[in-house]
Amino acid sequence: MTLAAACLLKVAQWLAVAGEPLRALWPIHLLMPIVLPTVAATVYLAYRPRATYLVDYACFRPSPNYRFPRAALLEHAHMSTFLADSTINFIARVLEHSGLSDETCVPPALSYIEPYCSLDEARAEVELVVFSVVDDLLAKTRIDLDTIDILVTNCSVFSPVPSIADMIVSRYKLRGDLRVINLSGMGCSATVTAVGLARNILEVMPFGSQALVVSTETIGPNHYAGNNRSMQLVNILFRMGGAAVLLSSSRSKARFRLTHVVRTITASDDNAYRCVYQEEDDEGIKGANLSKNLMAIAGDALKANITAMGPLVLPTSELIKFLLVSLARKVFLGRRIRPYIPNFRTAFKHFCIHVGGPAVISSVQRGLNLSDEHVEPSRMTLHQFGNQSSASVWYELGYIEAKGRMLKGNRVWMIGFGAGYECNSAVWVCIRTCTSHGDHGPWASCIHRYPLDVQK
Repeated sequence: MTLAAACLLKVAQWLAVAGEPLRALWPIHLLMPIVLPTVAATVYLAYRPRATYLVDYACFRPSPNYRFPRAALLEHAHMSTFLADSTINFIARVLEHSGLSDETCVPPALSYIEPYCSLDEARAEVELVVFSVVDDLLAKTRIDLDTIDILVTNCSVFSPVPSIADMIVSRYKLRGDLRVINLSGMGCSATVTAVGLARNILEVMPFGSQALVVSTETIGPNHYAGNNRSMQLVNILFRMGGAAVLLSSSRSKARFRLTHVVRTITASDDNAYRCVYQEEDDEGIKGANLSKNLMAIAGDALKANITAMGPLVLPTSELIKFLLVSLARKVFLGRRIRPYIPNFRTAFKHFCIHVGGPAVISSVQRGLNLSDEHVEPSRMTLHQFGNQSSASVWYELGYIEAKGRMLKGNRVWMIGFGAGYECNSAVWVCIRTCTSHGDHGPWASCIHRYPLDVQK
């Protein structure tokens, strides 16, 4: 029985007992101001979208044993029997402008000469990263494993049987009625997709339900041993990384509230679909090919995403400016009128931009007219950890918190780019300031060295 029905029944019973004289004193129309608001409030609470909260998150902190300096990568390239001199020279040039430090890490399989990743080694890499971040998250939140209702994992290029989600269920002996989803092939924007999916499920689950989201990329199986330059970029930029996130429909103990998730998919365009494409080169060697048109396609996807996001977050003044300039450009056919870029700095205090490389970060910075401080978390994450695919935005959030810049009420915009081609973004609002990440996060041993003047 609903709350409204229960209230109506109580009123009817009360009238029946009170008798005719009392009913004469209290005509039914006098009860309507009580009954109608009760019914309206019940309907509103039953059908309104339920808020999703971020309880906490943890990022993988690799051991120094896995460190892979740039000099080591070049030395391995020179010692390789498969790589041509022109390919080695290309690797050296890209490394010089990569924005990576000598502290980035790779799994043991890529430390070999020649690198080789068997199925067992790929599983070992998954277990190392995923189990570490889940252990860290459980230690921070101290939740009972039986209270986890949803599990969503994402890893693009490694999809074993049983799945990575099943590996987690087996390791931690999670409930048998758990809602389990394993995403693959979605690239560096998949963590936002996973968060959005978990949010959708939480909205139809009982209040207080919890979702565990685990994002990683297993780079060992995707190592490319050929001479195609577009496919060598993955070897140069990608490094170990992963994150575990606990979401809930209860505000209790939460630190952020999820307000918006916007996904932009451009796979209907053939060029966009193939701009990040796993394939074999002319010699039959498998790898991921990054198209020369990637930056242009990423720019178009970002424009489409911010067009959808803008009306949700921008103040009215910015929306009016954008509308007036757009109308003027149509009336005058764009002559002498530059397109107006809304000032997203009026809507967000912090930005977590996917660390695809210096060119990607600079492109987004120019496109959104951001300052160097706004993109500092992205550049420092790329420098210290490399490109950890979809998990990188959580390292950036950790950087902001480790620097003590996150305050209650601040809004954060996470932007991820991935294969498909996709641009996915999420908006978080800080509802409780936390000061522990500078001590316990992935930046614990190095935050005092940042920011640095790095490659742009």
